[in-house]
Amino acid sequence: MSAAPGPDRSGEAVHFKREMISHLPNLRAFAVSLIGSPDRADDLVQDAIMKAWAKQESYTPGTNMKAWLFTILRNEFYSQMRKKGREVQDSDGIFTEKLAVHPAQYGALDLLDFRKALDKLPDDQREALILVGASGFAYEEAAEICGCKTGTIKSRVNRARQRLQEDLSVSGAADYGPDSKDGTLTASAFAS
Repeated sequence: MSAAPGPDRSGEAVHFKREMISHLPNLRAFAVSLIGSPDRADDLVQDAIMKAWAKQESYTPGTNMKAWLFTILRNEFYSQMRKKGREVQDSDGIFTEKLAVHPAQYGALDLLDFRKALDKLPDDQREALILVGASGFAYEEAAEICGCKTGTIKSRVNRARQRLQEDLSVSGAADYGPDSKDGTLTASAFAS
């Protein structure tokens, strides 16, 4: 952590800190979507905030701090993934299903179906969809965070939305509901 700012910069540091703290809920939501575990997501957010605080002199006041923080968090996530090497992924949700209790309410069941369908998306499409759809970034901001062109983000979001719609549609829901391979029930299974 860097030394405390001098007396002439104390007002800037307070403003920087307040603005940074205001983005914590969005950072945490993005981290959870990347990692899947709230505890590990909190650690990732903490690491990203510590880096942002240490590098606050590289932030240009008046620019988009939210995008700057998301970029730091995303880069930290990929750095940690590279360090860990290969991780066992639970893309089919088999391990998670053994640990989780089936939800009792229809909304929770629909959310479970949505999460499974979201997890099936390629990483780049899921990331673009979460940045634009869930985190509220404009396509241009998401492109800046991901380090690609705006058209690429638009394409990824469009393909992700189409795939989610196909996976969650009644006609294409073979992996969901009472006839699914893992026996997960959905709200549509109870509709008559």
